[in-house]
Amino acid sequence: MILVADGGSTKCDWILYNAQTEEKTRFRTRGLNPGLLRKEDLEARLLECAELTAVRHLVKEVYFYGAGCGAAVSQDFLKEIFRSFFQSATRFTVREDILGAVYSCTRTPGVVAILGTGSNCCFYNGSEVEIRQPSLGYMLMDDGSGNHLGRVLLKAFYYNRLPEALAKQLRTDYEVSPQAVRQGVYNSGYPNAYLASFAPFVLENLDHPFMQELTRDVLESFVDTHLGFYKEECSTYPVHFAGSVAYHARPLLSEILEAHGMMPGNFIRRPIEGLLEYHLHPGT
Repeated sequence: MILVADGGSTKCDWILYNAQTEEKTRFRTRGLNPGLLRKEDLEARLLECAELTAVRHLVKEVYFYGAGCGAAVSQDFLKEIFRSFFQSATRFTVREDILGAVYSCTRTPGVVAILGTGSNCCFYNGSEVEIRQPSLGYMLMDDGSGNHLGRVLLKAFYYNRLPEALAKQLRTDYEVSPQAVRQGVYNSGYPNAYLASFAPFVLENLDHPFMQELTRDVLESFVDTHLGFYKEECSTYPVHFAGSVAYHARPLLSEILEAHGMMPGNFIRRPIEGLLEYHLHPGT
């Protein structure tokens, strides 16, 4: 059996593929970012998923694409955990999430970006991936991401810039007391995921002019920073996106890209299906 995973900081999507029956089993765990979590936390997140533990001894190959897996040390760290968990497996591949985004979005040259809990970008020439800027994580980068949206939303709320109707709804849907926000940002251990948890509120209210402008500013920041490293390629090739933020904001994002002379490509909400297809038919 083949196990393929698309892992973000917030959640991880898995597909188990039985080559004999061609049956696909889908399930989800919490995020498995080796850059943010300790070994015991990663192991606990695997063990808490009943579907995963039920098949752990049947899996022969593991292909994991995840946030925080860009460095070799992080890849080796996660492989060690997988070897212990999937004891019957003989092949382990751990790669950065941007490569998974490429494989799910396109087989031809293009610029490929992630806009989910975090953000990233690369150029795919049809065979290799080129990343021109280092990822410094959610505190210094991640423009256009879910945690970026959450951060600017909370700032607007606390600076009394959020229209009253939206502020009232935010208080109803979320716990936004100063104590709760400080706890989520500074003491939860997962501030990026906490901030990104507010992104759905923004995306669900995109028909409101204030939210439209707030989201536009965040996405423009992504175009100026991340896509700024690939200006020539963006003028020649389509720009593809993976991740929930890009998917739900695709009309606005397409408008912004076109205003910058860029061509919107594919918008993939969850890369997992494309990843499985890639590993089943890598040459097509």
